[in-house]
Amino acid sequence: MLARMLLMLSFVALAVSAAEEKAAKKTAAMKPMPVTVSADEVKFGPAPPTLPKGAQLAVLFGDPGKKGAFAVRFKFPDGYVVPPHWHSNDEQLTVLSGTFLMKMGDKWDAATATSMGPGAFHFLPGKMHHSAGAKGETVLQLQSTGPFDIHYLNPADDPTKTAAAK
Repeated sequence: MLARMLLMLSFVALAVSAAEEKAAKKTAAMKPMPVTVSADEVKFGPAPPTLPKGAQLAVLFGDPGKKGAFAVRFKFPDGYVVPPHWHSNDEQLTVLSGTFLMKMGDKWDAATATSMGPGAFHFLPGKMHHSAGAKGETVLQLQSTGPFDIHYLNPADDPTKTAAAK
């Protein structure tokens, strides 16, 4: 009987040990890892269809479409405009090159937009109405928490709705 009890306790100890090891591996897999991206590794491609045509996007880390931290770079051509909209989550923007225009509120007006050059930083709280534009080719880096979304104030400005209507 003692031998049977010791054998049973051994199995329980092995099961607990295996469960702890599995939990430790899962935790290690979920732990963020450092990410370094050199300038020559940044590859731009078309931005998602939720933005007006002409923008390019490079994902530096994370997945903007999923929950969690991410960093991306946008490249906008001269004269590019994103009509008034808002995002669910806070954003941190850093201008890397060109001139980025930011207009807070419900109407786009390049003449009264805040003009930001290379090195400028802008924090934008979630749900704040704004629009954006570019003077000259402009590259900016955006850090946020996904999933990234964009809600246009005027549904007619949403490229996904205008594309679906065609």
